[in-house]
Amino acid sequence: MKKIIPFILLSSIPWMSQAQNVFMTSKSSIHFTSDAPLEVIEATSTQLQGALKTDDRSFVFRSPMNTFDGFNSALQKTHFNTTYLETSKFPFTLFEGKIIEEIDFKKIGTYQVRGKGRFTCHGVEQERIIKCTVKVTANQIEVNSEFTVLLDDHNIKIPSVVNQKIAEEILVKLELVLVPKK
Repeated sequence: MKKIIPFILLSSIPWMSQAQNVFMTSKSSIHFTSDAPLEVIEATSTQLQGALKTDDRSFVFRSPMNTFDGFNSALQKTHFNTTYLETSKFPFTLFEGKIIEEIDFKKIGTYQVRGKGRFTCHGVEQERIIKCTVKVTANQIEVNSEFTVLLDDHNIKIPSVVNQKIAEEILVKLELVLVPKK
């Protein structure tokens, strides 16, 4: 019995250290702006989900597209979900890949990095490199990013009757707080 207890304790250490290398989204905000000649449309979601493995710098983040609020009217939100993003058919936008730069996640600091991976929106996957600011603190990781999405790159069609009200290029801003997986 005396030999079994140390064996059990030692065999659980790799699992514990592995769990400490995974950080999960605890708080998020993703905001988009369509700044067209005749109208500015903005919406925000706080439902971005994701994980970051610090040992290999891999990540996966997904945003449920039907959780955005804001817009200039309820009709705009309806068109966003049914006509343009078709959220019943394509419920998530996904970004999965790896941080290019080496980061020591055990060292407190702020880092300018690039995430490289597959960005999927409206069912269309693209290889993307997205710049981010990563702030490592004692018990969490904060991520901030700003990038654009071209509607045409993701087969999001805008009818000519409203093409002066919806921008072809959408500005996306996101803020995340990640905490160790429990």
